[in-house]
Amino acid sequence: MTITKLLGIKYPIIQGSMARISRHELVSAVSNAGGLGVLTSVGMDKAELAHQIDLVRQETDKPFGVNLMLQQSNIPDMVEVIVEKKVPVVLTGAGTPAPYFDQLHIMGAKVIPVIPNVSIAKKMEELGVDAVVAEGMESGGHIGQMTTMTLVPQVADAINIPVIAAGGIGDRRAVAASLVLGAQGVQVGTAFLVAKETPIPDSYKQMVLDAQDTSTAITGLTIGDPVRGLKNDLVTKILKMEQTGSTKEELRDLLDGSLSKAVYEGNTQTGSFMAGEIAGEINQIKSAKEIIEAMFS
Repeated sequence: MTITKLLGIKYPIIQGSMARISRHELVSAVSNAGGLGVLTSVGMDKAELAHQIDLVRQETDKPFGVNLMLQQSNIPDMVEVIVEKKVPVVLTGAGTPAPYFDQLHIMGAKVIPVIPNVSIAKKMEELGVDAVVAEGMESGGHIGQMTTMTLVPQVADAINIPVIAAGGIGDRRAVAASLVLGAQGVQVGTAFLVAKETPIPDSYKQMVLDAQDTSTAITGLTIGDPVRGLKNDLVTKILKMEQTGSTKEELRDLLDGSLSKAVYEGNTQTGSFMAGEIAGEINQIKSAKEIIEAMFS
C-alpha cells in the first residue's frame, strides 16, 4: 500500500513534528495543502493536547497526526487523549512505542515510529507498525549517527513496510532522490520553520533565512544527546565547554529552558534554535501550501 493511500493524503509528505512549534496553525495548514500535519505533544498536558487536537479539527477535515516523544513522563496521559480523540496517525520518537502499540492500533491509529538504523527498523516491523520514518543526521533537533543517503536504502532493503525518508529534504530534488533511494515519501521539518503559518518569532525565521550551508552545529555529543541547531552564542559556548570537559550537569544547566527561549521569546543569544543542514537552502517565507506544491511540482 502506498503511503498516500495508507494515510489518506494527496502528497507523500509528512510535516516533521518540531518540539513546542508544531501547533494547530501549522498542522492544519499542512493537512489542508494535501500533506500530513503533525502536532507536537512536547510540553503539553492532557488538556492542552486535547485543545490543540480540537483546534486542528476546527480548521481542517483532512487527516493529521500527533507526535509522541517517548522520553516524556506523561506519555500515558498523552496516549489517553489520542485514543479518546481518535487521532488517525501517531508518530513516535526517542523510544519504542511497544507499550502503547496495541492500545493505539485497536483504536484505529496508524503508528509510525522514527528510526535511526536498520536494526530498530526491523524490530518496529516485527511489532506491527504501519510504516517507519528513516531519519538521517542531517535533520534538526535530536539526531542519530547515519546520513539519509546511507540509511534510507538500507532500511528499504531490510523491511517490507513503507519507508519515509527524513533529514536534509527541502526541495523537489531531495524528494526525487528519496524516492530513488527506496522511500515512498518524505518527512520535512526545517523547510516548514519559515512557513507563514508556523507560530515562532520572526527572529527564529530570520535565522533560518540567513543560514548558510555551514550554519548548523551538533552539540551534546559528550553527554550522549546529540542535537543539531543553528549556531549562535549559546551553541558556541556549549561547544567550548564540551571541549574543555564540562560535566553533564554544567551543560544541562546551561541548556535548561533554551528551547523555550527560542520558540517563545526569539532570544537569539541564549535560545536553542533547532534546524537541519538544509537551512542553508531556505531563503524565502512561503505558505505551507506553497512549500508543499513546490516540492511536488
